[in-house]
Amino acid sequence: MMGEKEEKEEKKLTDVPGIGPGTAAKLEAAGVYDLMGLAVLSPAALAEMAGVGEAVARKAIQAARKMMDLGFVDAAEFARRREDIAYITTGSKNLDELLGGKGIETKAITEVYGAFGSGKTQLALTLSVNVQLPKEKGGAEGKCVYIDTEGTFRPDRVKQIAQGIGANPEKVLKNILVARAFNSDHQILLLDKVGELIKEGEKIKLLVVDSLTAHFRAEFSGRGQLADRQQKLNRYLHNLMRAAEQHNIAIFVTNQVMANPAVMFGDPTTAIGGNVLGHASTYRIYVRRGKAGSRVAKMIDSPNLPENEAQFFLTEAGVRDEA
Repeated sequence: MMGEKEEKEEKKLTDVPGIGPGTAAKLEAAGVYDLMGLAVLSPAALAEMAGVGEAVARKAIQAARKMMDLGFVDAAEFARRREDIAYITTGSKNLDELLGGKGIETKAITEVYGAFGSGKTQLALTLSVNVQLPKEKGGAEGKCVYIDTEGTFRPDRVKQIAQGIGANPEKVLKNILVARAFNSDHQILLLDKVGELIKEGEKIKLLVVDSLTAHFRAEFSGRGQLADRQQKLNRYLHNLMRAAEQHNIAIFVTNQVMANPAVMFGDPTTAIGGNVLGHASTYRIYVRRGKAGSRVAKMIDSPNLPENEAQFFLTEAGVRDEA
C-alpha cells in the first residue's frame, strides 16, 4: 500500500493526458501543484484557470481522479488514512480536552469567534509558537503561516510566549511566515502562496487567518451585496478546506461577531459568515470573557465532540489553565 501511495505522489501534472507544460504552468500559478489539487477541481474552475474548454477540463479531471484512485473506501481504510493527522496544543489542557484531548488537528478548519478582547488573537499567537514544539510536547514540528487582516500580529508578543515555554524567541520568529492582507483579493492570493511555500520545501503545519471575515464584511457591507459576499467567501472557504486536506495542515481562523436581534433571551452573539462559514468549519468554538479574568470557550459545532465548555486564562506565556 505504501509503495502505491508513493508512486501516486510522484506523478506530475504533465503526466495527466491533456495537461501540457504550458497548462501545468498556468495551474501552478493558480495554486494547483499536484494531482490531488487537480482532481478536486470542478471542470468550470479548471477551464477558467487553464484557458481550456470545459470538455477538455472534464477529461483531465477524470484522468487525474483515476490516477489518484479517488472513490469510495471502507471505513477501516478511511481510518488508516487519518493516521497521519498531527495535533497542536493550545497551551491549555482544559481547551485541549474541549478539542478532543490533543488540541487542534491537521486536515481540519478550527474556527474561533468572539467579541473584541475575548482572546482570539492571543490563541492564534500561542498556536503559532506551539506548532513548532516536538510532537511529544504537543507540537507538530512545523512552521506557521500567519495571514493578518487587521494588523494585530505582534512579534514582541510572540517572543514573550516563546520565552514562556523556554524556546529561543528569535528562532521561533523565523519559523512564522507573516503577511498582511489588505483586501479580500489579497487574502485569497496569499492562500495560493501557501501551496508555493510547501512546494519549495517549507514544512508548514499551521495556517492562521486572523481575522477570516474582516475584509469580506467591509467590502460587501450593503444588504444587496450579501449574496456576492457569501459566494466569494464560500469559494475562499472551499480553498481553505482543500489546502488542509491536500497539504495535511491545520487551519485556524478567527471570526468577528454581531448581535442577532431575533434572540430575545440568552446570549444574542452570533458569528459573521452565516451558514456558509458554519458548514465549512470542522470545529466551531465561541469564546467569551469569564469570571476573574478568565476566558470561556464553548464547542458550538463538531463532527465528533459534545457541546461543552472549557475555562482558560491569557498569561504572559500565552494560553494557560491558570492565571
